[in-house]
Amino acid sequence: MELELKKLNLQKEEKRPLVLAGPCSAESLEQVLTTAHKLKDSGINIFRAGVWKPRTKPGSFEGHGDKALPWLKQVKEETGMLIATEVATPEHVDAALKAGVDIFWIGARTTANPFAVQAIANSLRGIDIPVLVKNPINPDLELWIGALERLNGEGIKRLGVIHRGFSSYDHKIYRYEPMWQIPIELKRRIKDLPIICDPSHMGGKRELIAPISQQAMDLGMDGLIIESHCNPDNAWSDSSQQITPETLDYILSTLVIRNEPQSTENISLLRHQIDDIDNQIIEELAKRMRICREIGVYKKEHDMTIVHNDRYSEIIDKRGEQGSKLGVDQDCIKNIFGLIHQESVRQQYEIINKNEKDNKENKDKQE
Repeated sequence: MELELKKLNLQKEEKRPLVLAGPCSAESLEQVLTTAHKLKDSGINIFRAGVWKPRTKPGSFEGHGDKALPWLKQVKEETGMLIATEVATPEHVDAALKAGVDIFWIGARTTANPFAVQAIANSLRGIDIPVLVKNPINPDLELWIGALERLNGEGIKRLGVIHRGFSSYDHKIYRYEPMWQIPIELKRRIKDLPIICDPSHMGGKRELIAPISQQAMDLGMDGLIIESHCNPDNAWSDSSQQITPETLDYILSTLVIRNEPQSTENISLLRHQIDDIDNQIIEELAKRMRICREIGVYKKEHDMTIVHNDRYSEIIDKRGEQGSKLGVDQDCIKNIFGLIHQESVRQQYEIINKNEKDNKENKDKQE
């Protein structure tokens, strides 16, 4: 399905990316207004705050709900800022629209549920409002695109996405792994789709907001959504990933936005070199697969199993070490050779089971 999109037409400050900023949760009228006025003074035009807060476990602060919507409305009246909040049900949509909310976003947990997304899409039918869709919790590009298609199918054309990273059992630096290749592929498939990065959730720590924001800009993303609180250390939710409006202003002032038109002659030459190397890689990979198929024939003739775990571990560990010594990330190399091994196993499986399949087909024909 090809999406029919319109521009978001959201306000942005000159020489800065599009920025949505505000606290993780709307905790009180005083907290909301104090934060909003400070953000407005630093040039932020869009105020975000969570009203309904779906939490992983019960017992955490889950937002004030409808009670907090008038606080956002007062922000709009006093500062002129656009206001944005997360919606997860048709009831949320109805209440937020009545309060004059300008921008909705759909959270990662909701995006993962096609029934919930469709219900929201139905409740927004015929309403011209920007809707930003966060990536699903797990790295599933088709599920992410499916959510956009459901909304677009109900006539919602001012669409964008929020890249907040993906859950991983093995947490390393980030709270949610960036997996930048997924939003890059999304942009390749839907060229006019705005992508906004959420460095607050992605990093999970305030010291990671600046470097993640810069990386997002370097990758050509269209904006940022950042959690900012007037007193982040005492925030009622996700305090470790929130920053003051003053810190946010400083981070934004140091961002390098690489949007100046430049000659592409030199980079074209480098890209041609990459194309040549890629062709060589594919040719060598094809040679490797031919040898793997020969090994498959040998295993079949000698009644051997396809996978030998010791050999697989040896390949992964050695190649990872080689890559690391040559300046390539060890995990990257391990992932690449994991995929190569997966294809080798598939091809050997076909060879080992080919005769059995042929014999069965012949037997079926005879019967």
